[in-house]
Amino acid sequence: MAENKIPYKIYLDENEIPSKWYNLRADMKNKPAPLLNPGTGQPLTAEEMSGIFCEELVKQELDDTTPFIDIPQEIQDFYKMYRPSPLVRAYCLEAALDTPAKIYYKFEGNNTSGSHKLNSAIAQAYYAKKQGLKGVTTETGAGQWGTALSMACAYLGLDLKVFMVKVSYEQKPFRREVMRTYGAEVTPSPSMTTEVGKKILAEHPGTTGSLGCAISEAVEVAVTNPGYRYVLGSVLNQVLLHQSVIGLETKTALDKYGIEPDIIIGCAGGGSNLGGLIAPFMGEKLRGEKDYRIIAVEPASCPSFTRGKYAYDFCDTGMICPLAKMYTLGSGFIPSANHAGGLRFHGMSTTLSQLYHDGYMEATSVEQTSVFEAAQQFARVEGILPAPESSHAIRVAIDEALKCKETGEEKTIVFGLTGTGYFDMVAYQKFNDGEMTDYIPTDEDLAKGLNSLPKVPVQD
Repeated sequence: MAENKIPYKIYLDENEIPSKWYNLRADMKNKPAPLLNPGTGQPLTAEEMSGIFCEELVKQELDDTTPFIDIPQEIQDFYKMYRPSPLVRAYCLEAALDTPAKIYYKFEGNNTSGSHKLNSAIAQAYYAKKQGLKGVTTETGAGQWGTALSMACAYLGLDLKVFMVKVSYEQKPFRREVMRTYGAEVTPSPSMTTEVGKKILAEHPGTTGSLGCAISEAVEVAVTNPGYRYVLGSVLNQVLLHQSVIGLETKTALDKYGIEPDIIIGCAGGGSNLGGLIAPFMGEKLRGEKDYRIIAVEPASCPSFTRGKYAYDFCDTGMICPLAKMYTLGSGFIPSANHAGGLRFHGMSTTLSQLYHDGYMEATSVEQTSVFEAAQQFARVEGILPAPESSHAIRVAIDEALKCKETGEEKTIVFGLTGTGYFDMVAYQKFNDGEMTDYIPTDEDLAKGLNSLPKVPVQD
């Protein structure tokens, strides 16, 4: 099909919204390493996991073999409120860069929560409701996950307790207020409301918090309150499964016009957006059907892929959660207070960690001032104010397009625009006022976290 026939926005029909999630692990020769019980060092059983997570989600977490899992009709109906999301040809950005590259982005910000997180939030809330639970607990960093989950819980009539990383709680009051508007109870983390919070504050007075801290508090509240379970917005296998709707829709839209991407780019914090975006493409790569260059982009101030260690580690700072084998900076790593761009988790999805370890994708880190420069450039030509997290992918997409300008190659680039940045104006203000600085941890800084990794016997 002639290039001028490709619309600025490619919309799918409602009946093309995926009715099944794609389980990438089914096509992986080397499966992600199992979660371990921190007490015994043995793989966590379904029974042990069901004390923390909803029963159906435990099944999804442990399923390494079923390629496609049905999306319940109730979740499909909810998806129709904001899906399918558009795949956009960035004609304006291409012109501004004067590049022969063709750039596409999958826009996941067209819902009130402003991000892709709603795809998994409604699924996890649905299974909690179906199990007859009273409510759920969670953590949130920049607030996208907490906002999405508050919407899902309000829709289904579930109670929600959110522990929000303290620096974000203070810098993003409007995101906090959206959560409260939808009925969530929001607590800055670490707090004095939990035992683990008190312990963290005693050891790190005045800390601005981290996702690891907030996870510890949320898990403690879940396991000590009958009728509650803990839900997580990224990292876990079940979350990447739910987010596969992003990649499935992207591939369907591209296939409609015979478009084959050369490069697929996603921001990487815990892995939910990246894993969801690349899922069907990585599946083709694993099956030997096609090849793509897949790039994970992370912040230079929290570089788990590019400078972390592939090892078993706690998912939380309080060291009460299961151990996961992942690229990690150490559960005690707390990003610098000047880190404004989200993607704050100390580790990475076990699925993505295994794929990266096996060489199926690459990773790069970018500094936050260059990220916000890319965000500003994108906003001015494409008309969307991007979330700082998304802007990490924008940065590398622009860089790759400029390389094409130098070489004359007409590569097709696809990246994930995970959401909007309208609740991130404090960070934009710092950038616009010239007050934003870059922080790159030294090897000595990182050694503190990496040296405290738990000693785990080698697993088969």
